[in-house]
Amino acid sequence: MYLNVHSWYSLRYGTMPVDKLIEEACARGITRMVLTDINNSTGVMEFIRKCRKTGALSPIGGMEFRHDKKLLYIGIAQNKEGMKELNEFLTEHNLQKKDLPARPPQFNHAFVVYPFSQVNTELRQNEFLGIRSTQLHHLYKKDISLIKDKLVVLQPVFISGRIEYRLHEYLRGIDLNTVLTKVDDDDKCLETDQFLAPGELEAKFSEYPFIIGNTHKLLDQCHMDYPEGRVRLNRKTFTGNRETDRIQLEKLAQEGLLYRYGPDNKEAQKRLEHELQVINDLSFCSYFLITHDIIRYSMSKGYYHVGRGSGANSLVAYCLRITDVDPISLDLYFERFLNEQRTSAPDFDLDFSWDERDDIQEYIFKKYGSTHTALLGTITTFRDRSVIREIGKVMGLPKAEIDSFTDRTKELENRDNATYKKIMTIHGIMSDMPNQRSIHAGGILISEEPITYYTALDLPPKGLPVVQWDMYEAEEVGYDKYDILSQRGIGHIKQAVRLIEENQQQKIDIHQVRGFMNDRRLNERLKTGDTTGCFYIESPAMRQLLSKLRCDNYPVLVAASSIVRPGVASSGMMTTYIRFHHHPEEVRYLHPVMEEQLKETYGVMVYQEDVMKVCIHFAGMDGSDADTLRRGMSGKYRSRLEFDRLTDRFFEGARRLGRPEETIREVWRQVSSFAGYSFNKAHSASFAVESYQSLYLKTYYPIEFMVAVLNNYGGFYTRWLYVHELHNAGAKVHLPCVNHSDSAVNVKGTDCWLGFIGIQGLENKLIQLIPKERDQHGTYLSLENFVKRTAISLEQAIILIRLGALRFTGKNKKQLLWEVHTLLGNKVKPVNAAELFQIDKKQYQLPELTVSPLEDAYHELELLGYPLSLSMFGMLKTSFRGNVMARQMNKHVGAIVRMVGLYVCEKTVYTKNNKKMWFGTFLDARGDFFDTVHFPDSTPSYPFRGAGCYLVEGKIVEDFGYPGLEVRRFAKLEIKSNPVMD
Repeated sequence: MYLNVHSWYSLRYGTMPVDKLIEEACARGITRMVLTDINNSTGVMEFIRKCRKTGALSPIGGMEFRHDKKLLYIGIAQNKEGMKELNEFLTEHNLQKKDLPARPPQFNHAFVVYPFSQVNTELRQNEFLGIRSTQLHHLYKKDISLIKDKLVVLQPVFISGRIEYRLHEYLRGIDLNTVLTKVDDDDKCLETDQFLAPGELEAKFSEYPFIIGNTHKLLDQCHMDYPEGRVRLNRKTFTGNRETDRIQLEKLAQEGLLYRYGPDNKEAQKRLEHELQVINDLSFCSYFLITHDIIRYSMSKGYYHVGRGSGANSLVAYCLRITDVDPISLDLYFERFLNEQRTSAPDFDLDFSWDERDDIQEYIFKKYGSTHTALLGTITTFRDRSVIREIGKVMGLPKAEIDSFTDRTKELENRDNATYKKIMTIHGIMSDMPNQRSIHAGGILISEEPITYYTALDLPPKGLPVVQWDMYEAEEVGYDKYDILSQRGIGHIKQAVRLIEENQQQKIDIHQVRGFMNDRRLNERLKTGDTTGCFYIESPAMRQLLSKLRCDNYPVLVAASSIVRPGVASSGMMTTYIRFHHHPEEVRYLHPVMEEQLKETYGVMVYQEDVMKVCIHFAGMDGSDADTLRRGMSGKYRSRLEFDRLTDRFFEGARRLGRPEETIREVWRQVSSFAGYSFNKAHSASFAVESYQSLYLKTYYPIEFMVAVLNNYGGFYTRWLYVHELHNAGAKVHLPCVNHSDSAVNVKGTDCWLGFIGIQGLENKLIQLIPKERDQHGTYLSLENFVKRTAISLEQAIILIRLGALRFTGKNKKQLLWEVHTLLGNKVKPVNAAELFQIDKKQYQLPELTVSPLEDAYHELELLGYPLSLSMFGMLKTSFRGNVMARQMNKHVGAIVRMVGLYVCEKTVYTKNNKKMWFGTFLDARGDFFDTVHFPDSTPSYPFRGAGCYLVEGKIVEDFGYPGLEVRRFAKLEIKSNPVMD
């Protein structure tokens, strides 16, 4: 009887999760109903799957089609083919950005139900009119013979009671970006749009039994004939034949084994054969071959890639060059990626340069077909402080009051505020509800069947079709994703290698990483934390960790890449690992099993594999359950009931093996506190490989490397710091010049010319035009020649003159400003060819005009964001540079000192008492880093006041040999006045 049921996937409209819908229906004895969310089929597969588990409710898939606020019609699938028809209908209009029509096309396997208001519509055989019980009076004493067989019961379901109706109103207010009082009746559902008590709906239609009969007849014709149980839906073969796939994968793997290990490596050969057998048995040959095909294409185009994730545990992946991580040397076990007990879908994470990923994605779509390929979606939820802000806006609260409610430091003050209490009550109900559909960071699905059997597709701004559910649902439905990701670090490496070849005529094989790992110079740099610009190891936290560990080799770097993760420090495991790394004789293992399994990491669970080892060997769990438990702790498993069951199994298994109760609880504390933040070892190893590649380039080709970092949008820090590093590398850094600069930074020998990108206010068309015109028609000869050839406006010319980009003329800025105002008094037309006669413009005698370095620095600060002619220290009013420099801090541990630092970055954290504290990073006048800690009780409520130099007074402390400054007093220093303003 319920043909129009909505879950919370009717975004910002419906209120009930699928589980609750089913629970409410079963409680009322409902045995069949149709899920028809608004303009999406996100929840249909979940609905079918969960209804089948109850055994009491027959699920039917469908969709409600709306345009703006208007209900057009409801589509109800008769079967799997009908669901495909509905999905394809919506997909066509989404992808082509067309409005939904007033009438859909003829469906062969789906019914259409129009609202009763469209009673004049001439109905096809598969079309019906849905009538609400409140509309039955329209039938009174009317001739309904023409529509009698077409009338069905329409009882929409959006909510489950009065509280959810109020929640629905808030959702509508958020969706419409308006206050509650302005949410019209047409904008929301009726308070009666919910499941009725058993028998109540039939009673409302008791005088029209034929309508009830029509409804039952329609439902009787619907059967969702999707296969039961998890069926893998990925493309089943690469070559078109499974046996051919097996042969081809084995051939490629054996060729790769020879490339990676040379001939006669029996250990590698034995493992390779084992992996190939498991891959074939589990029907994963096509998955490996498709991934290899993606890599083959990228390498044919000269692209760089990094293979990460659990796939790096596979020797076959290493031999196919999907990854550059050697699983044998790192003792990575294949079972972490793929084993006979694993039910979850494994995947490869493939990183490409940010400017090459789009081409990779387009290749995949062309190769495997648009009907079988789609990007993976994601569903953002209402959560955190942003929800409070949204609710406050709907309530019509002033901004200042909303801001006070979102300030964590004011929670105690707000606790007794009635409005705040109301907001937090709504927040608690709304929290984790779906809010918007979006795109997964890089997941792609390649399907055997047309993907529209299982979902409709959206078309976000990226321009490629996206499924309407997330990675968790994809896994439940039966899809293994391919992660095609992008990152700046690969762009740094790729361009640096190219620049080295162009600037120094040297070719670099950046993939010979084994040699890099044994390079003394690289490891010395690693040990000191001198890693600015290097992928994953340049942040303050990582730089400090490398120094504390005195990390000078690849295995320790792999561990560091894992323990630097958020949450590890708060658990105490990072400190424990560092201490035991320096003093392994102090390790006291909780249990002999812990020593046996975790000796490499001093008893600390550094990797996800370590968590699994403990679950298997300490608590007697099997590999599948251990992996599921680990995934549950990291937020990648959605069944709370299943997770709780596995938690109980951990304790029961450990007790059954006779482990002491106190030890069990401490082991569990360590497992649960770390598992949610750790990487798998292969993931960390992949990051460490790329870190070594960056480190090699920074050490031996620092100028080209830093230019590549700048041209690929930097890394962790802001742009000026990388310009500073370019100076430190021995480059002569020049301000932009119209006769030398390109759009991006260029390098010739040791001369580096900043590009036009990054100049505040300079139009993009000029950024491209200036170097293009110069390359085509020769260097600019004068200001007048430049103006004529570019047709630049007065405003844009002034920007370039103030930055010194026309200094080639030999005239200073003030002289050029006089001249450009004279030139551009009238509109100047561009000259696209050399002039036949060049007539010199009349020259005027100007008074002496001078420009000071301080004035130049102010121009650069305004237009670049940092000064180049004069350092920020040179702009200070004071000559004091601190009584201790960064390199001297270790000699003054415990002393109260005053230091002057140039602000680099900060990090805000909250204490257990919800008070703010900060970590700061600065450069001293010599260009060396030092780090500060700002505790809540000794620091102003917000100590940082933007870029500039600060005077910092505090106590020097030391942690594993790494010095820091505990701040007591803190003030931003004044700079000299702009001469122009005096």
